[in-house]
Amino acid sequence: MSGQVVLEVGQWQGSGAATAVRLRSGAARLAELIPEGPWCTVVLDSGVGNSRDGVQNADVLERHLQAVREALAKVPPGARTVTIGGDCAVDLAPVEAALSTFGDRLALVWFDAHADLNSPQSSPSGAFHGMVLRALIGDGPEGLRPLRSLQADRVVLAGTRSLDPGEKDLVESRSIRHISVEQLAEPGPLLASVRATGAEAVYVHIDLDVLDPQVFPAVGTPEPGGLGVEELLGAVRTLTEEFTLAGIALTEYERTEDTDQEEAVLRQIVDGLFGSDRT
Repeated sequence: MSGQVVLEVGQWQGSGAATAVRLRSGAARLAELIPEGPWCTVVLDSGVGNSRDGVQNADVLERHLQAVREALAKVPPGARTVTIGGDCAVDLAPVEAALSTFGDRLALVWFDAHADLNSPQSSPSGAFHGMVLRALIGDGPEGLRPLRSLQADRVVLAGTRSLDPGEKDLVESRSIRHISVEQLAEPGPLLASVRATGAEAVYVHIDLDVLDPQVFPAVGTPEPGGLGVEELLGAVRTLTEEFTLAGIALTEYERTEDTDQEEAVLRQIVDGLFGSDRT
């Protein structure tokens, strides 16, 4: 991958995990491992904010959204953005920016153990990282909506295995494509799903909890039965061999004290996606 800009967005206030503050150091370390720059750290609030209409820390998240938008406005035309989180909600503005470039030619592949399709009313936690994909398809809370929303039938859930009842209903009613962990063992189902959207470009969102927790446990909401690293990398390669890569995000790394195990997996992922030059 060339001509890319790395945005480090160490937001943790969108997460509902008790250990969410670890996302700050996780984002910082993960961004350091990306081999190509330039590299921009988005300045964020450090503390909690006020809840509003069922969304925790809503005011802080709004300020962060504007800060990421301002950072993206400085990205040179034609450069690809690599967004390093932080919680999944950091990807609202980058997907929004990709939509402004590619429009209806864009599909969004959401590698995540969770669907992130809750509303403030259906969310069991009030954490916005579980609502961000719903916001991206046009049903977000006030102040946390994209400037341009994505059609739901341009979304492909990949490796998702934990859906709340309301999310299951939404997947069915809005014709959101869903590729299981088992189906990702072969390239055919994923490619067929993205081709069916009619898209020419793809934005790839990766929540690291799409990996099986026995492979990578350093996330806030691990779910059993996930992908291996090579399965994830193979799926991304399958996409980038056929479609223009509009952008990519790596999110939800909660750095712990067991850094040797974590870094071995992260370096494997970074090397597989970007090559490896940095230490």
